[in-house]
Amino acid sequence: MIWLVACLSCIGLICAETPFNHNVHNERVIGGHDAKPNTWRWQASLQYDSYSDGYFYHICGGTIISNFYIMTAAHCILSMDASLYRVVVGEYNLYEYDGSEQFIRVEMINVHPGWTEDLSKGNDIALLRLANPVTDNGYVAIANLPYPNEMLPHEFTCYITGWGLIDYIGSIPAILQVAPIPVVEHSVCSQPNWWGSNALETMVCAGGDGVISGCQGDSGGPLSCFTHGAWTVHGVVSYGPSGECNQVTKPTVFTRVSFFEDWIFSIVQ
Repeated sequence: MIWLVACLSCIGLICAETPFNHNVHNERVIGGHDAKPNTWRWQASLQYDSYSDGYFYHICGGTIISNFYIMTAAHCILSMDASLYRVVVGEYNLYEYDGSEQFIRVEMINVHPGWTEDLSKGNDIALLRLANPVTDNGYVAIANLPYPNEMLPHEFTCYITGWGLIDYIGSIPAILQVAPIPVVEHSVCSQPNWWGSNALETMVCAGGDGVISGCQGDSGGPLSCFTHGAWTVHGVVSYGPSGECNQVTKPTVFTRVSFFEDWIFSIVQ
């Protein structure tokens, strides 16, 4: 459910049309391919029960950052009623039960206090406390986080993963998608013909080649980068352009995790 900056009022449950029970409407990374099973083990699926009838819908991605906490985007929070959400970790094919999944209810929602529902102001990050801990079944992993205030160099290759739209038509595969995506440093992303003043230093831009991008359904998911000898989650999918998601000079924009670590660790103890 990546938010589109020119269409903020029409998002709602854009990626939640079919009950879950492994028969969901899901969406995927544009320009990506099927991920190998059991590789991006910190990836989570955030699901929502909009009618309180026990049927859950994939709405966003997320990242496992501790046994009890999932990191996602603030704009993915459609209600502050934690009972309406669950998280699925160890997920791969949303249409099938793979035997690797853990379905865990959300107990508490922590939205960043600076979130104003205006994407251009940033702070698009939230933490979900789970009712039960994620257990190590061989298909999950706690993500590494970057150094505080760490920034990546221009054109550094990271990877976006999720169940987001593959194209503007809305093709909907079931399997987790992955794509390499180069970082666009702030001095470039903030230029007028790129994202201009909408790109803040508290954000990470990546892509903008017109081929690979995040899209609706990817929001809240991780930007994973191999740094300091380990896979590290540097971003949370936040927004992209309206219309076709993979537009030239309009890269996918992520919340920069390294900027928010004091807040994260004040909650995750």
